[in-house]
Amino acid sequence: MSKQSWKGSTLLNPEPPVLVSCGGLETPNLITIGWTGTICTQPSMVSISVRPERFSHHLIQESGQFAINLPTEALVRAVDWCGVKSGREVDKFAACGLHAAPGSVLTDCPILEESPVNLECRVTQVLPLGSHDLFLAEVVACDVDESLLDESGKLCLDKAKLIVYSHGEYLALGKKLGTFGYSVRKKKKTRR
Repeated sequence: MSKQSWKGSTLLNPEPPVLVSCGGLETPNLITIGWTGTICTQPSMVSISVRPERFSHHLIQESGQFAINLPTEALVRAVDWCGVKSGREVDKFAACGLHAAPGSVLTDCPILEESPVNLECRVTQVLPLGSHDLFLAEVVACDVDESLLDESGKLCLDKAKLIVYSHGEYLALGKKLGTFGYSVRKKKKTRR
C-alpha cells in the first residue's frame, strides 16, 4: 500500500452528526454537532465541540446543560439544515417541523421528540481549544424509545436506523460485522 503524507487534519471519520438541543423549553434551539464523543464510563460523560461564535455556544454556557439527540435516516435533512442555519435568525424546531419536550431529569432542557435516543447532559467543564471550545458533560439521563427494546429489554440500536457523517456525506449504517469481544470468544462445541 502506497501512502501520501498530508499535513495534520481532522480526518477522523466517520463521525456521528448529532442534533444538540439547548436553550430551554420556551425558546429551544438545535445545532448539528459532528465533533462529539464518549469520554468516560464512570461517571458517564460525553463531549461536544462548539465554535464560540455559534448561537448555541452561549445558550449552553449560560444554562450549563444540553441534550444530545441521535439522528435517524428520517432526520437527515434536519441534521443538515440545522448545521447550516443559525438559531439567531430562525426557530429551527418550527422550521423543520420538529418538537421539543422536557428531559426526564433536566426538565428545563429540551430534548428532540423525534429522536429515538436522547442523552441529557450537565456541563462539568469548558476547555477553550482554538477554533472550538470543548464542553465536557455528565450524562444524567438517557431517554430511549421503547420500540428499540426487544422482549427482554435489550437495546437494539439497529432498529433506530442511525446515520453517520463521513467527509461531507451523510450515510446510513451498514451490515453488522461482529459484536464486542467476538474475536476472542470461544466457539461453542457442537453435540453429536
